[in-house]
Amino acid sequence: MTDTTALRSDSRSPAGFKHPGYRGLFEPGEVTLGLIMPLETYPNAPAPTLQDHFTRAREADEAGLSALWMRDIPFFDPRYGDAGQVFEPLTYIAALARETRRIALGTAGIVLPLREPKLLAKQVASLDHFTDGRMLLGLSSGDRPTEYPLFDIDFDSRGERFRDAFEVYRAVIEEDYPTFDSARFGRSQGTLDMLPKPPHEHTPTVAIGRAQQSTEWIAEHLDGHIAPSPPLSRLTRFAEQWRDVAMPQSDSPFKPLGIAGFLDLVADRDHPLQQIPAGFRTGSKALAEFMATAREAGIQHMALNPKISQRPHRALLDDLVRDVLPHFPTRIDQPI
Repeated sequence: MTDTTALRSDSRSPAGFKHPGYRGLFEPGEVTLGLIMPLETYPNAPAPTLQDHFTRAREADEAGLSALWMRDIPFFDPRYGDAGQVFEPLTYIAALARETRRIALGTAGIVLPLREPKLLAKQVASLDHFTDGRMLLGLSSGDRPTEYPLFDIDFDSRGERFRDAFEVYRAVIEEDYPTFDSARFGRSQGTLDMLPKPPHEHTPTVAIGRAQQSTEWIAEHLDGHIAPSPPLSRLTRFAEQWRDVAMPQSDSPFKPLGIAGFLDLVADRDHPLQQIPAGFRTGSKALAEFMATAREAGIQHMALNPKISQRPHRALLDDLVRDVLPHFPTRIDQPI
């Protein structure tokens, strides 16, 4: 098996990253805002209409949001009641690359145990070229047991399978003529190479949730972590615990931390922020105040899903443009 630790280098720390999307999204002492797709509110339906979805993406890009995140839901399960953005995430990113100029495009996250990692590596490197360095690969282990039998994969093996797939993925996308030997995903003796390689040396990988891994493993192998928001009273401690593992010394490479959740953005701009199951109900002014608090706690990104909001998405974006984005703009200053 390839030793993935040996593949890492100091140049992959954010200070040395050449990747525009990553550098624009994550910066020490700053916080940015991204939205989880689709850019549509549908609180009482299992799937969005996707009406004018390219228009909504262009508006988000022009407004200065930092990222659009695509979920990976291979099959719709009515018991979960949510089909996400419907379109396959990597295919959708390829389409959005032609419709947007600045905004980062990420997955939140690809269910890695269900993917063939060598083909995934080729897809991701290709997308990083097509997006001019705006592609971010969020990875998860999946949380829907009903999907796994469709792929003839044991749900309980997903943590180990995640690590195995990640080692092969990293070897193929980062090494020239890689060698590896996997019990699940084949072997290579170093006589074949995968092209293209990423355009900026490395396409960043971010853990979405824990992915059945320890915090220590995530901090060692991936380039960041986006997790469900903890209770607000624990936000500072949550960030401190990540830093204690990911950046134990003052001179350790910066590794970003983000939080995710549903967003019910109400019409009353002065409505105080309330934590609700798996998300927040708030007015836009209180959301800006919360982002400032999160920044002070050590959070670098917030990925929010407006699905549950009762108002049209255009109204939500107007409030974000008025009250939030002027204080927390994308860190990408110029079109890529």
